[in-house]
Amino acid sequence: MREKVTRLFVVAAIAEAISWAALLAGMAVKYGPPANELGVQVFGPIHGGLFVAYGVLVLAVARLHRWSLLTTGVALACAVPPFATLVFERWARRRGLLRSARESVREATPVG
Repeated sequence: MREKVTRLFVVAAIAEAISWAALLAGMAVKYGPPANELGVQVFGPIHGGLFVAYGVLVLAVARLHRWSLLTTGVALACAVPPFATLVFERWARRRGLLRSARESVREATPVG
């Protein structure tokens, strides 16, 4: 369960960033010379849904991995600026905040 929720979090972080790019492109078309609102009408709700999914998954992963309140707050705040979810996900992975239970057990075993 823990690994599955963590994988869903990673997928949501990537998907949320991609939806940001699509929404920004839709906004450029809407306010640019073509003045076509279709991109915003399509990608707005998609981005909104992924934004909410990312937030829910942040709370689930924070609980499963026992993140601090500060780390959880930063993860939630990273949903607001474009592409920050990717930066946070990579940072959390490098810091070991997304380790599975199996990886934690392997590292704790002494060698020798």
